[in-house]
Amino acid sequence: MAKSLYETLEVNENASADEIKKAYRKLARKYHPDVNKDPGAEDKFKEINAAYEVLSDAQKKSQYDQFGDQMFGGQNFHDFARGQGQNVDLDEILRQMFGGQGGFGGGFGGQGGFGGFGGFNEPDLDMNAQITVSFDTAILGGKQHISLNGDSFDVKIPEGIKDGQKIRAKGKGKSYNGQRGDLIIKVNVASNPDYERDEDDLIKSFDIPLKTALFGGKVEIPTIHKTITLKVPKNTKQNQKFRAKELGVLNRKLNKKGDLFLKANIVLPKIEDLDESLVTSLEELLPENI
Repeated sequence: MAKSLYETLEVNENASADEIKKAYRKLARKYHPDVNKDPGAEDKFKEINAAYEVLSDAQKKSQYDQFGDQMFGGQNFHDFARGQGQNVDLDEILRQMFGGQGGFGGGFGGQGGFGGFGGFNEPDLDMNAQITVSFDTAILGGKQHISLNGDSFDVKIPEGIKDGQKIRAKGKGKSYNGQRGDLIIKVNVASNPDYERDEDDLIKSFDIPLKTALFGGKVEIPTIHKTITLKVPKNTKQNQKFRAKELGVLNRKLNKKGDLFLKANIVLPKIEDLDESLVTSLEELLPENI
């Protein structure tokens, strides 16, 4: 079976990785367009780089060793490259023939965009998309409806997902030869004016009247998970924090929820809403430094 990539690098089919690298470096120096001004040097340099891209990669080399020049339609690599025209992008050809990123550098040629060379590796069938979910959905989990390319379906949003994390919708990608790829979805989490998130913990402010802050009492507070009754002690200060255990965000790795931290916001009454006698007493008796 003809295997012209080895001929391009001027090594035999049993050459070691070091021998292939040494041959590549020697030929690359010889035919680099900055050094060699012969008319055919640039094309030769491209072929050398493309050959090394394949033979230096164990997986690609294994495929080429199996199929040889059948991958070029039975032609040797030199004739195949010449047949693609002046602006051939051998990098693009390698991507389509071997999958992945390809990439032998150098930046020569245009974007070829040649099809029909992918018979030995299935193309990448995965697709990418972004969605925005509400803050509550990110904390509690739920479903999000998606319409994409004429397809409409629900995706499951895991409880506790973070902004920027990705989820996978199986079988919702591109199709090829009866196979379907997946849809990789980046999840953007909308902000919530009532909450801050600090990793697995949540922070929320709650209002309490001045009387409760001074003399203590109980306050009902709605949270994402449930409504709770918080016991507020006497002499509660502005922005004083209270912890509600395990009312934060689920950490799926630890299977444990963080905490909810509640910050007191003391609501001061308007003077005009107070009894006149109380106002008079406060004005006379309230210390200046309070």
